[in-house]
Amino acid sequence: MLTGEIIIIITAVVAGVISGVTGTGSSLLLLPLLVQAYGPKPAIQVMALAAVIGNLSRFFVWWRQVDWKVTLVYSVTGVPCAAIGAYLLLIFQSTLIDLLLGVFFLCVVPLKRLMDHFEYRISLPQVGFCGGIIGILTGIVMSTGPLSVPVFVSYGLRKGAFLGSEAASALLLYSSKITTFAAQGALPMTIVIKGVLLGLGISVGTVMSKHLVFRLSEKVSTLLIDIILFISGSFFIIKSI
Repeated sequence: MLTGEIIIIITAVVAGVISGVTGTGSSLLLLPLLVQAYGPKPAIQVMALAAVIGNLSRFFVWWRQVDWKVTLVYSVTGVPCAAIGAYLLLIFQSTLIDLLLGVFFLCVVPLKRLMDHFEYRISLPQVGFCGGIIGILTGIVMSTGPLSVPVFVSYGLRKGAFLGSEAASALLLYSSKITTFAAQGALPMTIVIKGVLLGLGISVGTVMSKHLVFRLSEKVSTLLIDIILFISGSFFIIKSI
């Protein structure tokens, strides 16, 4: 049991490095391990807490470059919708959660590629609309970073401004999610402890990643996320059968 926890913490540090560079990826790497160790619902609850701490560290690394206007517009719709999604998660069956996670991850790959290919630029109102949709998905399936990344990039944010703004908005959405869990009595102390430890591991990786941000090409970052999405999606679909 202890060996399993150590493996999860080490993976959290690696996931923190990846998300620190690409803006997403920590939950994609960790969720298969967490689901295997704790089950679907507890895994998502643990990851939600860890995501708050992980995004908090990424926010502190890049806070000077945050675009507050786009962050607030995205979060105004995203925060309440994340709470709705979290409530729906609590009433879903575990096998359905596995299937939703798998299908979602696999669908994100071509969707993200299409958005990148057409280099579609979005306006502030469209950012707000996307925030609501992604908020609901965040509440249900946890890892929506691969969808939120194209939103902020399509608005025109890059490097530190993108990483900081995405982290700030994710921090607000995940806080809404864990608040809903707590209000429903679905956040016992064991979940809190596991989530905090995992979040600290992600934070260590995030701090370590700062010097890599300007060295890793956008093409490599995109390929890395697509590979993780495919592997994670396949894992969850197989597990749900």
